[in-house]
Amino acid sequence: MPMTLEGSCQCGAVNFTVQSHTPVPYQRCYCSICRKQSGGGYAVNLGALADTLSVNNWEALGLYHAVHDDGEVSVAERYFCGVCGTPLWLYDERWPELVHPVASAITTALPMPPKRTHVFLDDKPEWVEIDAGAGDQTFAGGPDLSLEDWHKANGVWVE
Repeated sequence: MPMTLEGSCQCGAVNFTVQSHTPVPYQRCYCSICRKQSGGGYAVNLGALADTLSVNNWEALGLYHAVHDDGEVSVAERYFCGVCGTPLWLYDERWPELVHPVASAITTALPMPPKRTHVFLDDKPEWVEIDAGAGDQTFAGGPDLSLEDWHKANGVWVE
């Protein structure tokens, strides 16, 4: 059975639950969108089943389409609390079966990653230091494995 993730915004106006096979926050993203939308680090690196998403207060949500460095508007929908601004999850129509909760919005204790993946290092500002541990992988751009593939390869896929 997938893991139940509970999440909320900082002010408490929005609470949500969702089921996840991929609940390990293993990826640190250094792209400009993740840095500016979520403070960097563990931005949108969890996957969850879209049809299990339950939200207590849809009316309090805001929606944002990020702008890539090249000026292109992202098709991904980034949901946040319209009261306090907390980033909550991302939905992308290219993968309609998934939502991607922002790990920092999850209140459920998440599993510790056995190793981490650092992505989009070419976008990292010079003042940001990479805290890569033993076994961590680093990528100039995107990672070599999807969320599902990484969880399965590392024995942390939740049935």
